[in-house]
Amino acid sequence: MMPSASIVKELDVYAIRQQFPVLNREVKGKPLVYFDNAATSQKPQVVIDALVDYYSGFNANIHRGIHTLAEEATAAFEATRDTAKQFINAAAREEIIFTRGTTESINLVACTWGRQNIRAGDEIVISTMEHHSNIVPWQILCEEKKAVLKVIPINDEGELLMDEYEKLLNSATKLVSIVHVSNALGTVNPVKQMIDLAHKAGAVVLVDGAQSSVHLDIDVQDLDADFFAFSSHKVYGPTGVGVLYGKRHLLESMPPFQGGGEMIKEVSFGKTIYADLPYKFEAGTPNIADTVVFKTAMDFINKIGKSVIRAHEDELLQYATAQLEQIPGLQIIGRAKEKVSLVSFVIDNIHPQDIGILLDNRGIAVRTGHHCAQPLMQRFGITGTTRASFAVYNTKDEIDELITGLHKVLKMLA
Repeated sequence: MMPSASIVKELDVYAIRQQFPVLNREVKGKPLVYFDNAATSQKPQVVIDALVDYYSGFNANIHRGIHTLAEEATAAFEATRDTAKQFINAAAREEIIFTRGTTESINLVACTWGRQNIRAGDEIVISTMEHHSNIVPWQILCEEKKAVLKVIPINDEGELLMDEYEKLLNSATKLVSIVHVSNALGTVNPVKQMIDLAHKAGAVVLVDGAQSSVHLDIDVQDLDADFFAFSSHKVYGPTGVGVLYGKRHLLESMPPFQGGGEMIKEVSFGKTIYADLPYKFEAGTPNIADTVVFKTAMDFINKIGKSVIRAHEDELLQYATAQLEQIPGLQIIGRAKEKVSLVSFVIDNIHPQDIGILLDNRGIAVRTGHHCAQPLMQRFGITGTTRASFAVYNTKDEIDELITGLHKVLKMLA
């Protein structure tokens, strides 16, 4: 449950805002109001500085060099792995695999564990609210292996029907791949309970943590997740870096994802011996700079404290929800009891894209469309929504600007 504001220190949002240089700019002559955080968060100055420091001070290829710059770059790169381990409470640093993002992490599991373990007639369970990245890889695998994809339905509030989920689980279920927090609804799914039920059925579980990792305390050992995937750019870090956590025994049993340098221990034309974890899954020169800086982003969150961030964001969510409910013809899509700081909505007879364009003219950045969740939109009988998603640096004053902008939209288009 959300910690009450009385038991967490108060956030000085205006001091936080001063750390994000992009928030000082104007768009279309108006101060920027950035409400597209579920797509990507803005970056604090410490993250920007860390990127400059890397390229200015110790840019080098990692792991194989014996010169000073290579050793410094390697140490910084591996320090990020240690921080990521702590960030999600993995049991060992070898369980942290660096990827390009959540999408690649899911594809890695589908292409390695999936191809090794899924057979004809086996079943994979996902949900109605999945991002395309947690649908398409499993469709490809099911088509290749002649397996069956099952889908957990949701109610009108945007919550999973847990009774239906339990009915889907059986001896044929080999994998459950579930989003922790919906990027289109904000719904927080009961993944710990879902993992327990899946394990009792003998299935392995992957959790898509792209949206949850910035808002919720993640403890993969407590969850008992077999795999957990998340991205740097959602947690105030650079784009192009992600993490796949996997239980060590599973990762050790899986074949490599890609072949090349770094993922080998010894190569001959007769046989190749693969490297130990985690390097078996990290072929080639990685995105060194952005991975190094990813640590700075996680440190930034840890310094503030997720409970403090969550309390502030929850206050924004409640305030925005109350204000949006007063707008004629507006319907919020996704009213789950457990939500993060995201509101999706439609307005009668107004296309979301038109809303987005008119808000952008006022300097307000929102996301419009299907949010890479077309099956979910079909479930609600809509083509898309307007989505406002809030972060640590957002304010109630900015929400007031959004509400004013939406009233202007109604005057122009309703």
